[in-house]
Amino acid sequence: MLKTLRLSFALRNTYRVNSILYSIKQMPLLRRVIPGTVYQIRGFKIFANVISAVWELVSAFLGKYLYFLIMIGGWMGLYRLPAGAGGRAFLHMLMFLSLAGMLLNTYMFNPTKDKYYAMILLGMDAREYTLVNFFYAILKVLAGFALCGFLFGLPVGCAPWQCLLIPFFVAGLKLLMAAYALRDYEKRKNMRNENEPGKCAWLLIALCVAAAYGLPALRVFVPAEASVAVMCAGALLGLLSVRRILAFQDYRLMYKELLAGMPLLVQMGGKAAAKVQQEQSLKNISADRSITSSKKGFEYLNELFVRRHKKILWRSAKRIALAELVLLAGCLLAFPFVPGLRAGINELLVTSLPYFVFVMYFLNRGTGFTAALFINCDHSLLTYSFYKQPGFILKLFQIRLREIVKVNLLPGAGMGAGLALLLYASGGTDAPLEYGLLFVSVVCMGIFFSVHYLTLYYLLQPYNAGTELKSGTYKAVTWATYLVSWAMIQVKLPILLFGVLMIAFCVIYCVVASILVYRFAPKTFRLRM
Repeated sequence: MLKTLRLSFALRNTYRVNSILYSIKQMPLLRRVIPGTVYQIRGFKIFANVISAVWELVSAFLGKYLYFLIMIGGWMGLYRLPAGAGGRAFLHMLMFLSLAGMLLNTYMFNPTKDKYYAMILLGMDAREYTLVNFFYAILKVLAGFALCGFLFGLPVGCAPWQCLLIPFFVAGLKLLMAAYALRDYEKRKNMRNENEPGKCAWLLIALCVAAAYGLPALRVFVPAEASVAVMCAGALLGLLSVRRILAFQDYRLMYKELLAGMPLLVQMGGKAAAKVQQEQSLKNISADRSITSSKKGFEYLNELFVRRHKKILWRSAKRIALAELVLLAGCLLAFPFVPGLRAGINELLVTSLPYFVFVMYFLNRGTGFTAALFINCDHSLLTYSFYKQPGFILKLFQIRLREIVKVNLLPGAGMGAGLALLLYASGGTDAPLEYGLLFVSVVCMGIFFSVHYLTLYYLLQPYNAGTELKSGTYKAVTWATYLVSWAMIQVKLPILLFGVLMIAFCVIYCVVASILVYRFAPKTFRLRM
């Protein structure tokens, strides 16, 4: 067991170290300084190993800390809960989010390259490798949730013994789900893949998330006693599930099926990955030969792209707009029946409009739009020199920006109009101008994210020829975007001030982005090796 764990660490660390060195080599300021033989330099390898070791230690706690901070603490601060309700709300959210997480991630059924290397290529004992790594992941869950449970649970009124129960509950759910999936495979040969949850799983996840956040918004909480009872049951069932996990014998056969698509991607590299992604994306691209355009030049290219990719570009935007409409109707219908909801929403809209920057961060379709552009268009056209001329790049950038703004305008305008209506229905404001500013500022948030992600795409072009996202700088900037958006939750500004600032910032950002793209994109907008 210890030998298997050591070999697993070595294999995973090698892959991680090479990824770290590659990311460092791709950074603009270091690209010319660091030699191509960086993978052979002992000093760099030691440095990358230190980073890898630190990350292994930090990952056990940092991810859990951010989870508690953002997914639970941030929402509890938003709801302005009544005195004495903090403990109930904390356990309520944690319970439902853990149930959703059970369906999304058990650590056992995630088809990763290190599993393919270890069990298929290197021939390691599949059962021993799986059990060692799975229970190691469970130990990390216990450690991370134990620390964070006390850090976040005690201040809101949870008893110490309730905080101590949290890690065993979360770990128990993962054990229970793993045992159920193994039994399902044993009896019905149903192969679970965590990257491809079925429709029923997504429906259950949506219901759990809605219960976690929707009920507290209506000041409805599962009683603490009931939450504790569910947590005890989860921990106990998880403990009983260990026997099923240990008794299962067909791990090698199961992983052969789970990792069936991995050999092509590993052995053939980027070309195979590109082929698989393109085949998947083709399912959502219209094959209607009657689709054409009367326009010319880049406008012709863009119109054909948009018409053929309607499902990819517009389907999620329409669904988001529909969900916004349902939430708006639910809030309006709840006003007469939920005391304090009207006043709470009015206060939120009047003083905490910056919070919706974080909401629009999740609703924007910028990353999906740019990924579709690369896989189904730029991946081929970037091989032509004319496609990278400054004037052509700026023109196509502006055309594409217009299209992505249209896509993001549907959920953005829907949210802006809905918030303005909620402001009016919840008591209104003394300044009628604020209704218009509320609408326009939310629309500007959507425009900003449209410009932001398209600009990053042109300035950093993160994809390689195999359509894999390889730019460490791109990942760092997108992560920073997330952190700034999340920080806006804590900002409190009146509608008038924030609306004017948001509109001015959006206009300035659009101008600066166009200048940067014109000057630098001819050098940066290229295929990565």
